[in-house]
Amino acid sequence: MIIFLYGEDTYRSRQKLREIIEHYKKIHESGLNLRFFAGENLNYQEFENEFKQFSMFQEKKLLILRNVFQSQEFKDSFLENGQKLIDSKDIVVFHEDGGVSPKDPLFEFLTENAKTQAFQPLDGEKLRSWVKNEFEARKTEIQPEAVYRLVNFTGNDLWQLSNEVQKLASFSKKPIELRDVNLLVRPQIGTDIFKTIEALASRNKKEAISLIHDHLEKGDNPLYLLSMISFQFRNLLIMKKTGRLAGHPYFVRKTRALADSFTLGEMEKIYRKIFEADLKIKTGQIDQQLALDLLITEI
Repeated sequence: MIIFLYGEDTYRSRQKLREIIEHYKKIHESGLNLRFFAGENLNYQEFENEFKQFSMFQEKKLLILRNVFQSQEFKDSFLENGQKLIDSKDIVVFHEDGGVSPKDPLFEFLTENAKTQAFQPLDGEKLRSWVKNEFEARKTEIQPEAVYRLVNFTGNDLWQLSNEVQKLASFSKKPIELRDVNLLVRPQIGTDIFKTIEALASRNKKEAISLIHDHLEKGDNPLYLLSMISFQFRNLLIMKKTGRLAGHPYFVRKTRALADSFTLGEMEKIYRKIFEADLKIKTGQIDQQLALDLLITEI
């Protein structure tokens, strides 16, 4: 049997992988037939030898293949021999952190022949329900307005959300209120600045200025906000020039989409304006908030 887990929501996909492993260990307590394979240098022959090897105690094998889509040699060899794994009593799990091209031949093979589960980022009511369930699992309640504020502060990064839920649940077993979130959770400025960049990309300067003013009203430092804008545009510039960027798959995908909204010349011009605004602030030539407003209007 083959199982295929993939998607940009790596928190839930890894959680599912852990569930499969834990279930296997409950049934096959020896753990001697559980094997992990990973990476772009994975040798197919090594995997096949393990698959063919006699199973101790006549237990099912559980073979985990992590992030092997980056190995062309493995993919080619697997596609030549993969048919014989479909009806095997042993279990082969493909687990990919992030998205996979639907045009990839291995992706096509797995979606046709494996038990497949895609983990896309949660949003809206699904994300809020996930948060409420996480609190319930910790025997803690949270008020609806607190859920909205928590999601607004963190975005849909479940790794961070999970940490914040744990922190809030440890803080109080009574229903978590809005003031608890305001007290204990710091807004993820990088995510919010990304929204500002999205507003600029859609040429909605009014919304971009409004978003910046929201940060200023919360007490965020103007120079720090400018550094975050600079960081995001630097990533856009790297993506535009190279087509590649290190980081979380969701972040990379969003950056690529935003980069398409600007020409290379526009981004280089914007980056120079950010540098000039930073210089004017640090040399006392202009008020910090005014510099941010002018920068937004000039982009």
